[in-house]
Amino acid sequence: MHSCQYLSQFPDKKPCRVIVLDNNVPQISLYYKPIIGDSVPEASRRDWNVSYDLGGTWKEARKIGRKNSSLFKVDVVVYPEVSLKNLIITQIYQVLFNLSPAVEVSFWKGMKLTAQVVVPVYNDGYGRLADKVHPGFLTLQQTVRLPYNMWITGTLGAFNASRYGGDLKVFHVLKADERFSFEGRIGLTAAYKWDGFEFYYGTKMRLTWSLGTNFYWSQYNVQVSLKGEQYLLGEKGVRFDLIRHFRYCSIGFYAMKAQGAKSNGGFRFQVALPPYKYKRKGYIPRVTPSKNMGIAYNAGNERYYYKGFRANASENIMSNNSFNPYFIKSELLNF
Repeated sequence: MHSCQYLSQFPDKKPCRVIVLDNNVPQISLYYKPIIGDSVPEASRRDWNVSYDLGGTWKEARKIGRKNSSLFKVDVVVYPEVSLKNLIITQIYQVLFNLSPAVEVSFWKGMKLTAQVVVPVYNDGYGRLADKVHPGFLTLQQTVRLPYNMWITGTLGAFNASRYGGDLKVFHVLKADERFSFEGRIGLTAAYKWDGFEFYYGTKMRLTWSLGTNFYWSQYNVQVSLKGEQYLLGEKGVRFDLIRHFRYCSIGFYAMKAQGAKSNGGFRFQVALPPYKYKRKGYIPRVTPSKNMGIAYNAGNERYYYKGFRANASENIMSNNSFNPYFIKSELLNF
């Protein structure tokens, strides 16, 4: 949390609120109100309240100049990608390893453009097409924050899992108790494949959706999720996730059951990649490794059912939790 380095510089005799933005869309606020007669001369991190609530002065605060705005600043993010499969008795794993740099830039509030190229490094058993340099995510994404702690994100383009089309996501946090949140997602996509830089696409659209609730156990930074979903083959099912978040990693388990398919599950993790702090010099493009990488283990070796897609290269369980106020508060206290 870079803002932690500057907490002691804020005024310790007046209320202070810091609004954190992502692509200029407000996410959370950090609010400090001094206690009269407090013997501590400086603002303590323990006295800061972190919340999705932006406060009543946000409309006026929007007119104030922003610090470190991301608009028009280019990031070249290198995503390491590892795939493993165990389908041959005489071989433990077949492996695919790619380095996939992506250009990421925002041209207006809430917008994000991602253009990725997949560069194969090692391919054992993943076919001829995976041996060729080819495009990865090519997406245009727009996020809007609505009243009552609600965010809507729409994405168009080419996703992973060989799907292209549109994706719409809604996320809502209860104002009365921010440990509880609800999310819904709907996608309309068709299949595609790249042969090098030649694009072949299908026209049969598939509808996928997800609707569920989350609970965040702040004492241990544990997130519990339960969702009803429809997958790419049309099967409907239920998914349960249990994830614990740490400063530099997120580790969890999942279980799934769909109609016409055997129960499945496994574990998943995301690990932050060093360096953990990045500096930018003006508008010079910044080249960094991905903030984190991860793997989901398919314990049931399911190859046909429960298939979905991600709508953006940076989307994962760790980045989705990065603006959780309970998680940020716990990290403030650890500095």
